[in-house]
Amino acid sequence: MIEVNKAIEIIEANSTKMPTKHIEVSKALGYVLAEKVISPIDMPPFRQSAMDGYAFAHSIRHQYDIVGTSQAGDHSNIKLNTTEAIRIFTGAFVPDSADTVVMQEHVMANKDSILIAEMPEKFSNVRPKGEQIAKDAVVFEANTLITPAAIGFLASLGITEIEVYKKPKVAILVTGNELMQSGKKLKKGKIFESNSMMLEAALQTIGIEKTKVYRVKDNLKATKKALSSILKKYDIVLVSGGISVGDYDFVKEALLQNDVKELFYKINQKPGKPMFFGSKNETLVFALPGNPASSLTNFYIYVAPAVKNKMGFSEIHKPKVVRKINSEIKNDTGKTLFLKAKYDETNVTVLTGQSSAMLNTFAIANSLLIVPEDVEVYKKGQLVSLLPID
Repeated sequence: MIEVNKAIEIIEANSTKMPTKHIEVSKALGYVLAEKVISPIDMPPFRQSAMDGYAFAHSIRHQYDIVGTSQAGDHSNIKLNTTEAIRIFTGAFVPDSADTVVMQEHVMANKDSILIAEMPEKFSNVRPKGEQIAKDAVVFEANTLITPAAIGFLASLGITEIEVYKKPKVAILVTGNELMQSGKKLKKGKIFESNSMMLEAALQTIGIEKTKVYRVKDNLKATKKALSSILKKYDIVLVSGGISVGDYDFVKEALLQNDVKELFYKINQKPGKPMFFGSKNETLVFALPGNPASSLTNFYIYVAPAVKNKMGFSEIHKPKVVRKINSEIKNDTGKTLFLKAKYDETNVTVLTGQSSAMLNTFAIANSLLIVPEDVEVYKKGQLVSLLPID
């Protein structure tokens, strides 16, 4: 059995990044850049008007003759003298001879001339060429997550393809004779299986949209056979249940018989102690506890960072937050505790229902309060560390 920090260290050391691929920008949402992106153009590529109004060369004058129009898409470089202005619209080309745009609300106008009632500062409402980004400047560094805004920005620069890390293929193997799928009539002695759906949803929050779920009975031969096939096809395998020391817990033995290298087994924590982490070639294996709260706790602490590391994220761990605790917390276990909690701007409350089998409080929690193994008590009002959760 190892300590939490050592388990995190081992996982980080073994979760290497995926290979890379070219992808169309329009299909890159949720991927992570494998190399930096350089701008092929200035943006904007010309001086643009930031307002609907009138462009002119700034002076002490307030009255100007209207000698033309510039609308978005035009490129008429009208030469203005000091007494002239042009009608201009947002995003339109500003002629070289103009340096200022007055918004239309600040002028009195007829078809031939304007009188500026409220004179703007020189250079007002003109977006300089390259104001957003200059040609050959870095658009995004490597390891940047592609968001909707990033896609829009890349498209505005005319960039159609980028190099990203592939997303890992993830499989979930669910074990347990007592499990039934939701939607069927619940039989005596059975429970509805929820971990696969829960883990699929948790994976979606970090960008893994598609997973494959397999199910197997608590049987060594069947478990070994299922794992033999799964390990050949996937980059990450999550096993739910069967990893403790009961008479019908066959997962660890089945993994070892499939030549999965054991990197650690059992962590000095509560909940989620009986977890196995191993690898076979480049495939990572997390055998998670069957109890739902334990399984989800270990997903947040161990699985999510490993997945994000393989996806190429620069930051794989969520930043911890610090809050004042609303009640005294004792820890006489000698283990690291992960307690379901809810925090606001100043305080944190530990929720009732901390059982490893209970998800009802997990469903309303927004964090896990971390009590290190060497801390015996947190007094009311003391500052504590929290891991925010989705």
